[in-house]
Amino acid sequence: MGVSQAQAVAALQIALGGVNVSFLHDDHAKYPVPIRVTLEDADKAQPSVLMSLQVRSRDGNLVPLASIAQVREADWMGAIYHKNLLPVTYVTADMAGAVDSPLYGMFAMVSRLNQQEGAPEQFFIDQPPLPEKGTLKWDGEWQITYETFRDMGAAYSVGIFMIFVLLVAQFRSYILPLVIMAPIPLTMIGIMPGHALLGREFTATSMIGMIALAGIIVRNSILLVVFIRQLLEEGIELDRAVVLAGAVRIKPIALTAISAMVGAYFILNDPIFNGLAISLVFGLAISTLLTVLVVPLIYYTLARREWV
Repeated sequence: MGVSQAQAVAALQIALGGVNVSFLHDDHAKYPVPIRVTLEDADKAQPSVLMSLQVRSRDGNLVPLASIAQVREADWMGAIYHKNLLPVTYVTADMAGAVDSPLYGMFAMVSRLNQQEGAPEQFFIDQPPLPEKGTLKWDGEWQITYETFRDMGAAYSVGIFMIFVLLVAQFRSYILPLVIMAPIPLTMIGIMPGHALLGREFTATSMIGMIALAGIIVRNSILLVVFIRQLLEEGIELDRAVVLAGAVRIKPIALTAISAMVGAYFILNDPIFNGLAISLVFGLAISTLLTVLVVPLIYYTLARREWV
């Protein structure tokens, strides 16, 4: 009938969406007013009205849309998504309530899926291969959390190694740096119970606080070890030097820890950085107390065997 598909589409676009065909210029108006052609809202919902629209053929004749098209109800074909060259269907959800961390809901779903017969194979880190049947790849918040803690864990390991290298260069010993770094694991004794006591999740900012604590605790250990060695050089016996070092250095170490804890206290209720505050407050409190006890005891034990 001499009507192209583009003409039919253009007619429907004008009827349903409207189009500016000209502008009305008024001397009293700052801008010209557009003249818009469109159907009324009531007519847009009537298929018979749409089919009565006429388009011009190549011969110049007006042809109603009803002569070249028909209205048929059908399911809308959604977008076809691909990721890493594999077809994918996204299933999304969010958490709300007392526990708002998505990971808790995710692992609950993992447990329930594992109990179902014929459940799809689940992947957490690796990219799933091209499957004969559907597979499930956990992504989104889980992927971000995994990569964040993986990278920060690697940074934490590098930081611990660099501290060890610096201590070896300073003290010319491989055992003494281990004595100084011994209190680093003690920070977890305060961090984890602190999160549990306040009912908070261990977040990325909590990890940042744990990394920061490593440097603070090592500094306290250095103060104790250096003072013990200084007393020994002055001729004081090992037993008295160890006790005296703890008694003299506990005040500046405690004041430093309390100052950092007071500063962290003011962000304890922050929705983002509360994990950092919990790590600093509880980690400093417990690790500082244990450092003053553990480091002198370890040094005393090794010194009696002449290992340091």
